[in-house]
Amino acid sequence: MKKDFREQIYAKKDFVVTWELIPGRGAWEISQEKVLAQAEKAAKGNIVDAISLTDNPGGNVGIRPDVIGQEIAKLGIDTIIHLTCKDKNRNQLESTLYALERAKLNNVLVLTGDYDLESSFGNPKPVFDLDSTQLLQMIQQLNRGVVVKKPKGESQLKPCHFCAGAAVSPFKATEAELMMQYSKLKKKIENGAAFIITQVGYDIRKYHELLLYTRQMGWNISLIGNLYAVNFPVGKLMNKNKVPGCVVTDKLLAELEKEWQSPDKGKQAMLDRIAKLYALLKGIGYQGVHLGGHNMEYEQLEYIVNKGEELSANWQDYVREFDFPQTNGFYLFERDEATGLNTEKTAATERSCQVDRPKTYKLSRAFHKLFFVPDKNLYGIMKKLSASIDGKKLEKPFHGLEHAAKSLLYNCQDCGDCALTDIAYVCPMGDCPKNQRNGPCAGSYLGWCEVNPDKQCIWVRAYHRLKKYGEQAELNSYQVSPYNWKLQHTSSWINFYLGRDHSASRLNGDRR
Repeated sequence: MKKDFREQIYAKKDFVVTWELIPGRGAWEISQEKVLAQAEKAAKGNIVDAISLTDNPGGNVGIRPDVIGQEIAKLGIDTIIHLTCKDKNRNQLESTLYALERAKLNNVLVLTGDYDLESSFGNPKPVFDLDSTQLLQMIQQLNRGVVVKKPKGESQLKPCHFCAGAAVSPFKATEAELMMQYSKLKKKIENGAAFIITQVGYDIRKYHELLLYTRQMGWNISLIGNLYAVNFPVGKLMNKNKVPGCVVTDKLLAELEKEWQSPDKGKQAMLDRIAKLYALLKGIGYQGVHLGGHNMEYEQLEYIVNKGEELSANWQDYVREFDFPQTNGFYLFERDEATGLNTEKTAATERSCQVDRPKTYKLSRAFHKLFFVPDKNLYGIMKKLSASIDGKKLEKPFHGLEHAAKSLLYNCQDCGDCALTDIAYVCPMGDCPKNQRNGPCAGSYLGWCEVNPDKQCIWVRAYHRLKKYGEQAELNSYQVSPYNWKLQHTSSWINFYLGRDHSASRLNGDRR
């Protein structure tokens, strides 16, 4: 009997099992046929609740997951279609969602996406027109039925039926990275995420930390742990951060290396490790697991699930086998020495540090209070000035002065829809390769950018800047709208004061 993944997620009763498969590059290659063969076994085995299909993972080109998803659906098993923001603009994402609705592939996993790698014709242009929180917001609108403006009034499209999930990484070593992951998680849940899948990691305290945090926040969300069957060669790549967001510590890598010396190259130890982690996640209160692994066969998955169920009765016995802290790693909660997990007592936070040009940020704060706080100080004068020069000859030199100053201070890209005030005066268009306006991606490592590892993640910089003033909570206090490309190369100051930019609806309604 076919299982209904959506029903299980909303009912929050059964322990769900999803299996991630990678269709790969090409249309009629062995990789696609293997995925279909494995999915057929899963459909017949009745252990897997849904097959999860990737969307160009790691930035590598692959066949569209919805095409393979339609073939798998005919086998009698649910799918989860990965939908990333890296390759498609907002119109193409909406079109893709309509196609998924039409094909009745309604379970989607919304992701920022890995930065694209070189393909047949060189490096592709990254898109990142929306972030994952904004895409979730779009899905909510589609589920309600989009209202379309027409020459004579409005009409409403028929509602879609998506069950959308998102991802989070609790496996961050620094306070700023971790708290920004949870900050963005808040926005994902507020924008309709029905389930959350973790990034790859093996530290049980981090899994438990995420569970405690969601409970303390009062979020009734389904948590699914990402269990990747890792061997020594793949572990080496993860240990060196060659697979962004996936964490294998030195201690775990040493265990994997030792297991690699065995006659089976550590295969049995690898499966048993994941089976124990399966038991642990079920024991501590997760709603399911998301299984994956390089060239994993259905028979291996079946072993993990059956062994995990067998071990789950005594899951506490395996907690200390998954003590894999990162060097000087930050935990949100204090360690429970009795269980090896966490207490509910918040741990001491790191010291706040000012990371880049503190005098510049102090100047920015003063400038902001003077000019950009509605109805205070010089805000009214600037609003009148903007209205008086809008579309006039003085607009060009005014815009030129603005752009010159902001380029010097903030690496301004002259986008005209400025998000500096949303991210503690760090520019997401100039300093973030993925242009993230609502929180970080999961790829940062020890505070450094996934794409440009010689630069700090902009959200780490913003967190430390605001923490010095006790204002770090402001980073998740509101949703930032998508960038309005119509405003590119226009004055963001004029757009701000005249209510044209993304902040118009938030600050005093539509200021026009």
